[in-house]
Amino acid sequence: MLKKFAVIAMLTTAAFAQNPASPAAGGRPQRAPVRAKTLSNAEFDTYLAHPEQVLLVDVRRPDEVSTIGGFPVYLSVQIGDLKNHLGEIPRDRPIITVSNHAARAGIAADTLSDAGFKVIGAIGADTYQQAGGKLAVKIPVPATPEGGAAGAHAGGTGSAAAHAPGGAN
Repeated sequence: MLKKFAVIAMLTTAAFAQNPASPAAGGRPQRAPVRAKTLSNAEFDTYLAHPEQVLLVDVRRPDEVSTIGGFPVYLSVQIGDLKNHLGEIPRDRPIITVSNHAARAGIAADTLSDAGFKVIGAIGADTYQQAGGKLAVKIPVPATPEGGAAGAHAGGTGSAAAHAPGGAN
């Protein structure tokens, strides 16, 4: 009896191991793998040395940028708003997308690529910093009249915004 139980337990374990994220098993459905290249610090620094030749699209929330930091000049479009603002994104330069650890940036890069933009790759600002890279700016999140942070919710601000050092937009 104990042998049968052990065999059944091993078979059950093997079956779940082959499909760990099946929705029926309570896991998340698998997302298609990201096609975008995740840039190394060295690759990113090479592009950042010529900021006039590349466009950084940061898909993080404003509170994430103000807490972790960002890069000198970038276009801010939260990931949830990206498809609604494709017409506001310049097409004159190749794009690097930015998030904290490059996961959302990879999704954004694929979205932009699918819409016909030339995308170099994706990078995570936090990952970049942890690997020795220097983040240039922390843009403070402006307070709303209610005392909260503007755009600090998951829904976004509803528009794309360009940011440059010194708080200039």
